[in-house]
Amino acid sequence: MTRTNRVSLFLALLALAGAVGLDGVRIQPNRIVAGTGYSVLEALGASGLMAVCLPLGLIAGLALRPNRARSAAMLLLVMALLLAVPWALGSAISGLIAPGQTAARAAVAGGTWLLVFALVLMLVDLRQRLRMGAGASALLWIAPLASLAIALARGWLDQLALVREYLGRQAAFFDAVVDHLVLVGVAVGASLVIAVALALWMRRVPRVRQGTLGVLSFIQTIPSLALFGLLLAPLAWLAARYPLLGALGIQGIGLAPALLALVGYSLLPMTRNTYIALESVDDAVIESARGMGMGSLQVFFQVRLPLALPLLIEGVRITAVQAIGLAAVAALIGAGGLGTFIFQGLGQAAMNLVMLGALPIVIMAMLVDALLKGLAGALRRGDTHDRA
Repeated sequence: MTRTNRVSLFLALLALAGAVGLDGVRIQPNRIVAGTGYSVLEALGASGLMAVCLPLGLIAGLALRPNRARSAAMLLLVMALLLAVPWALGSAISGLIAPGQTAARAAVAGGTWLLVFALVLMLVDLRQRLRMGAGASALLWIAPLASLAIALARGWLDQLALVREYLGRQAAFFDAVVDHLVLVGVAVGASLVIAVALALWMRRVPRVRQGTLGVLSFIQTIPSLALFGLLLAPLAWLAARYPLLGALGIQGIGLAPALLALVGYSLLPMTRNTYIALESVDDAVIESARGMGMGSLQVFFQVRLPLALPLLIEGVRITAVQAIGLAAVAALIGAGGLGTFIFQGLGQAAMNLVMLGALPIVIMAMLVDALLKGLAGALRRGDTHDRA
């Protein structure tokens, strides 16, 4: 007997309840006024409500007796809804805001956020159940993003408050994205180099393993804000005592303490995964390589490291996703990045400004996660193929 797909059933019913019971969009006369909420029925009419509820009802029905064909049908319905969300939102906004209301703007309300959240989770669940390959999985994420990008490019969402916040800060937004990427890239790159050195040291001197991992675990327990604060005084003292360090940009606030903190947080997952990856290589394979006359360096670079690479990349993936989120906090000490918009929005009680910083971080983390997961999977398949 086929077991019910409880995850998709629950998410479909949750999205259905949100679409019927919560506001889908909120119209504000200007940036300061809270505005009025409109349900899906009020924003899109009865036909629009049916266009949302009918696919969700079908998904819930198919989830009761799922098989591969029904799961594929559910995935198609989820994709259709995700592709339609930006256009439905644009249609609702154009119907609710009169052409002369130049200061008016629309905000995405709880019902729409809940719908998108549930659809994304269903997408993840169904992709795993259907065991889709890396290419098809990437298409599942690219297609909704492309639909959103086309709607934005055609001006369909220009009156959305989030878009207006972006248009008012376009240059600062791209600078923040670059700062965020630099912070994450340098932190992950530096932690990878240090982690490889520590993993090799732990393999050569096994008794240092417990102490090293213990220190790195202790760093992980320090709250991020506290770690940023703890670095302020020593770095400021070093910059004052050694002017050359100050000239190189090492100060109590800014990029230096942010990078040090991010590297500190990244070292535990990176070092542990690197060590486990290098240790997981079968001893028989290493002995065979030595039996073929390979030297120590040849064994490491031509046998051990390639075989350890998929697991090592998993460590990079975990560290990179973690660093993308943590880098937002670095804005508090003047390191820049997308966290700047989040804290500005919190200070002004402007949630759309908060979303301007938070949404790119989420998208960035999802893309990096999917890319590195696909790379690790491809390397594993290549390794299996070579062994076969």
